[in-house]
Amino acid sequence: MPTMNMVQALNSAMDVMLSRDPNVVVFGEDVGYFGGVFRCTAGLQQKHGVTRVFDTPICEGGIIATAIGMGVYGLRPVAEVQFADYILPAFDQLVSEASRLRYRSGGEFWAPITVRAPCGGGIFGGQTHSQSPEAIFTHVSGLKTVMPSNPYDAKGLLISAIEDDDPVIFLEPKRIYNGPFDGHHDRPLTSWARHPQSEVPEGYYQVPLGKAAVVREGSAATVLAYGTMVHVALAAVAESGVDAEVIDMRTLFPIDVDTIEASVKKTGRCVVVHEASRTSGYGAELITLVQERCFYHLEAPPQRVTGWDTPYPHAFEWHYFPGPDRVRQALLRVMED
Repeated sequence: MPTMNMVQALNSAMDVMLSRDPNVVVFGEDVGYFGGVFRCTAGLQQKHGVTRVFDTPICEGGIIATAIGMGVYGLRPVAEVQFADYILPAFDQLVSEASRLRYRSGGEFWAPITVRAPCGGGIFGGQTHSQSPEAIFTHVSGLKTVMPSNPYDAKGLLISAIEDDDPVIFLEPKRIYNGPFDGHHDRPLTSWARHPQSEVPEGYYQVPLGKAAVVREGSAATVLAYGTMVHVALAAVAESGVDAEVIDMRTLFPIDVDTIEASVKKTGRCVVVHEASRTSGYGAELITLVQERCFYHLEAPPQRVTGWDTPYPHAFEWHYFPGPDRVRQALLRVMED
């Protein structure tokens, strides 16, 4: 079985689906001849042709509108938005059209589109190339939102997204695109079965949407994370000495409530970690679910470890980025009560 990083795994997923289903098309800014700004689509146009993999104008609203039209007429478009920060001009298309189409048409039409977008920090991209807008999309009925943390899941989840009949926002943490990462910006990877460079099958397989993964079992506390923050959480748990269970959400909506509930009822404590800004972030929804469903099992108030309520700074990226030290401190706080 070959070893892949996340870029290679995503490329393999699109290659598999382009070969498997003639209705799949891939398009976006620079995804064709150039192979994408992060090289996720490298070689796909040469292999599958310019009618299946092609470049678009710099117009995110037009990219998504085109994808919706293609989906209505039977294609399965995979549209890339070059950075998640740039997706806002397409927000009206996603909210008013793609997410509502099945409902508005009484089930006669639907938009089986997948919108890929690199997100988060870690490359010193500053305020316009480092945002994490996932919470915005989880608020929209009719959209599914996905964020993988490792190559194996990335490929399987992307295949599931392309085959899904609902529109899927597929967010890709650019910090872990190309190689090992253990939660620190200056240290090599320690160990994890499915770390950011891992064994990935060459052919077709699925990882189901809507199902979280327990990546570390534990009994003292539950840590809920996704994307890059899964690796940060694992590093923090190792350094804290707390026997914490780490759950990789993988699909942010629909939420795997059963896995969260079972873990928190077992441990009695919960820490939520995400890179996005704190106020009205996705962690607030997770903590509300924990409070609603596990209140009488909690031994301490749940904790949030997040980015700050500021634009993502260029010069102070690693002060903004929630690192293992902040997660470790949160774990120790919930263990004090």
